[in-house]
Amino acid sequence: MAGSSILSLANGDPAMFRQLTMEEREVVSQMRSQNCTRLQIARRLRRHPSTIGRELARNGGPRGGYSAVKAQRLAEERRRRPRRPRKMDDRKIRQAVCRGLRAYWSPDQIAGRLEREHGDDSSRRISHQTIYAWLNARQGCGEDWQRYLRLRGRPPRRARKQARRESPSIEGRPGRINQRLRYGDWEGDTLVGANHRGGLVSLVERKSGYTLLARVDRLAAKPVNERTCQRMGSLPKALRRSVTFDNGPEFQGYEELTKRLGIEVYFAEPYSAWQRGTNENTNGLVRQFFRKGSDLARTPERHISRVENLLNDRPRKRLGYRTPAEVIAHRCKIAVGT
Repeated sequence: MAGSSILSLANGDPAMFRQLTMEEREVVSQMRSQNCTRLQIARRLRRHPSTIGRELARNGGPRGGYSAVKAQRLAEERRRRPRRPRKMDDRKIRQAVCRGLRAYWSPDQIAGRLEREHGDDSSRRISHQTIYAWLNARQGCGEDWQRYLRLRGRPPRRARKQARRESPSIEGRPGRINQRLRYGDWEGDTLVGANHRGGLVSLVERKSGYTLLARVDRLAAKPVNERTCQRMGSLPKALRRSVTFDNGPEFQGYEELTKRLGIEVYFAEPYSAWQRGTNENTNGLVRQFFRKGSDLARTPERHISRVENLLNDRPRKRLGYRTPAEVIAHRCKIAVGT
């Protein structure tokens, strides 16, 4: 009968659902030292026997001992520990999140894409905060999901020599380019490989964020200009109207680019990376895959193509969580594969 009274209290007393206080743990410790049973302790504290059982199992010693101070410390540490969000218990959502992370999408991009695809169906959506909470709770458990996230900060850029004075300046660039009113206006830069032996030419379309990458064995004007012509030459004329380069010597073959492709060329001012913000941000994304010091001159072309595809297939917030590849294909009605 006594057991029945305990059960009835569990249904009616809100205290049954709270964790034990420090004072209650001191009572548990005292009564355990007197070899009292769980039921006796539960009666004394007006708690359910299962509550006492869980307390002893989770915070007790390995040989049945129990210290109130140690139990309180363990409970407080457990409360501070990140909990796995319940939303991630849904298999379909978890699979979608994991696929996005493996494609190097950010939690914001994953959440935005799911919302775009599933609209008002809240059961198929998840917030980026929940994804971050899940990642924090998973640290040290199983797959290292943190490695798919973009590193904070950006590698320091090397000093550049000032280009020739007669190079077309960004100051003369038309307002329609500055305001991103059309497609086909690009920004260009290079990423330096190990020991300056080679690198990547990085080209990004300003309005869509569509990216082209090209490996070069030497960061000199001739090879950089040749690879730029090859990559941009495969685009329709409507998608290669202008390009704004970094003010480095490797882009001083721009006359050939203008002659072969009929494209307008402009140069940013020295040490003014902010004038090519789209390209600078893209380079940060590329560096997620090619860390500073990587031997880019020997990086397989298939690896570079994979990174290019990952970037172009990554949903962007400013595009309404569409991908650059989708925007280019829809707006310009062209085959984006090169």
